[in-house]
Amino acid sequence: MSGRRGQRPRGPGPDACAAPGIVPAPGVRPGIVTAPAPATVSAARRPEATQAATPSRWVRLRRASRNPRAAARHHRPALAFATAVLALGLPLLAAAPWLLVAAALMAPFLAVNVLHARRNRERALVNGLAAVVPACGMLLVAHRAGGGTLAEELAPALACLLYFAGTVPYGKTMIRERRSEAYRRGSVAHHAAALVAAALLDPWLAVPSACYLARAAALLGRGLKVAVVGAAEVGCSVLLLGFLVALHG
Repeated sequence: MSGRRGQRPRGPGPDACAAPGIVPAPGVRPGIVTAPAPATVSAARRPEATQAATPSRWVRLRRASRNPRAAARHHRPALAFATAVLALGLPLLAAAPWLLVAAALMAPFLAVNVLHARRNRERALVNGLAAVVPACGMLLVAHRAGGGTLAEELAPALACLLYFAGTVPYGKTMIRERRSEAYRRGSVAHHAAALVAAALLDPWLAVPSACYLARAAALLGRGLKVAVVGAAEVGCSVLLLGFLVALHG
């Protein structure tokens, strides 16, 4: 036994795929995937370091991270974000006090997002849908702030809500829930219902909605890369924008 201490193992060891001084990332099977660069390994061990510095991320890390310094890295970005909101929002609020009503209507959805961030469940379906509603509602706020009426932009805002709400389950069927039959059926069912609703808003809106339904049904199980899925959604967004500008200019 003592004569074998200096001998190297005959077969490839657990770090055979790694370069000297680099430890393979957790979950990487040696011999199948080459070890990532040191920076990649560090990011894999500290996923919060690669995330966007947002207030919701700060809330999540305060609750979920075992590293007490993880949330501290987001203190300054969160403070800068809040400062920018106050600096830009207070003058607008002074000129248009009705924005308080809009903020109050959006507050419950923000509360849902903060709650899910606190529970480390930001990818939940409800959380995604809750984020979409106030985002689409900003179309009404911006139009009203520009001197328009809510009635003029109600149909475009609802059209945006129908589309972007559909991207939440659709995105899951293409990535994290691509093997879930429930998500697949739910995504297609939503897009079918959205097609009918869009046609009731304006018959021309049935055209882009039909394209969204076709892509939700036809691209399932294709194994597309995330970048391809994202690029396709950019095109879908531009398509909706083009129809809304043409119809409501």
